[in-house]
Amino acid sequence: VAADEGILHASGSGVPPVTKDYCIIYNSNWVSLPKTLDNATYWTLENLTSTDLCSSPEIPSGLVKDKAVVVMRGNCTFLEKARIAQSLGAKILLIASKSRLPGISDNKTDFEDVTLPIALIRYNDIVDMQQVLGNEVNVTLYSPPLPEFDYSMVVIFLIAVFTVALGGYWSGVAELENLKAVASPGERETRWKKEENVTFTPVTVILFVVICCVMLVLLYFFYKWLVYVIISVFCLASAMSLYNCLAALIGQIPFGQCRISCSNKTIEVRLIFLAIFCIAAAVVWAVFRNEDRWAWILQDILGVAFCLNFIKTLKMPNFKSCVILLGLLLLYDVFFVFITPFITKNGASIMVEVAAGPFGNSEKLPVVIRVPRLEHSASTFCDLPFSLLGFGDIIVPGLLVAYCRRFDVQTRSSSVYYISCTIAYAVGMVLTFIVLALMKMGQPALLYLVPCTLITSSLVAWRRKEMKKFWKGSSYQVGWRP
Repeated sequence: VAADEGILHASGSGVPPVTKDYCIIYNSNWVSLPKTLDNATYWTLENLTSTDLCSSPEIPSGLVKDKAVVVMRGNCTFLEKARIAQSLGAKILLIASKSRLPGISDNKTDFEDVTLPIALIRYNDIVDMQQVLGNEVNVTLYSPPLPEFDYSMVVIFLIAVFTVALGGYWSGVAELENLKAVASPGERETRWKKEENVTFTPVTVILFVVICCVMLVLLYFFYKWLVYVIISVFCLASAMSLYNCLAALIGQIPFGQCRISCSNKTIEVRLIFLAIFCIAAAVVWAVFRNEDRWAWILQDILGVAFCLNFIKTLKMPNFKSCVILLGLLLLYDVFFVFITPFITKNGASIMVEVAAGPFGNSEKLPVVIRVPRLEHSASTFCDLPFSLLGFGDIIVPGLLVAYCRRFDVQTRSSSVYYISCTIAYAVGMVLTFIVLALMKMGQPALLYLVPCTLITSSLVAWRRKEMKKFWKGSSYQVGWRP
């Protein structure tokens, strides 16, 4: 079975001609496609998706001669279709599929006389082709090589490191305010009312990982229903997170602080408008989430806000809890990426299937940072038009960075833990991208991020002779109440 990715370049009959590219799947053992469009030969496309071309009498004589023909999959084999199309004089055979494009397989030895290029294409793309380019369309096939490195990875890297660094810094600012409140009894009660942090204990860490495993398995089996639950939760959580992030910035501006009273409570007018803006941003994304041209920008903004708020709000009480959380999630990541292909019936990774949308589901989980690929390749038009980084690959190491920053604040250690851990995270991301480029397959980023951040933090604590305090955390951090 071969599933080589290629591109169908279609051109309309207008002046100037409108062109558009579409994904195709072909078997490189049967046909070799050119790598560029230089000196490409175009053929008129004959749309015969009303038939499956399993018998030659279905097609009038001369209808497909010297043309590219597209038919439905049907019950006969690809090569049987190709033999019929070739006997009728066709130059290219496209087979439209309404489901996800599979690999092309058949016993070619019995069809040595078939030289016709065969490719699979999505039926929805044929419909789109007619709507965009009209009924008179000329097509050609080619397969540009996969680039060694895509510069969208640089954007992903900058977003990830920025989010982790800012989230850790924000957590440190909150910790400093807490320490000041403890030192000032007059501010203590006010500060506790504003405090929205949640502290993880080793027990809650284990429970959290178990919930992640159960949720991933449920998504694999009930994706088409649960995906909308995840989308709804993301809209709500990201709107609240964006509000918290922007409210923290607005709070530093000494203007526009007029208030209105309601039910013996007062609220700043600017915060009301901010709430409306954040809700509107989440609603706009939800409505236009499948608009690939720009919806990814809004998703990334909401995603960064969600990660920042999560890193700031969720507190790790000590390095022990960080080791348990990162270690378990590393095993979780590796198991569901590398081990589950040996368990599932189709040999696919559960993690990859859920990320891509099982069974060709068009809805995608909004739990990733997305950046369009900048290098031209067949993957851009097939399964991977975007470079992706999961929120977990930002949040999980980010919680360790945040703990390092709070420990710096508590011990007055001049940000040495925070800076070292942030640099280690950046190194782990670079290592992830290097392995990704070498292996040319998706990688569980935590496999590289977790060792880099945990080992670096441990070495800093050991070198400063603070490992015991770093491991157990401070008495204040686990929560003190009068």
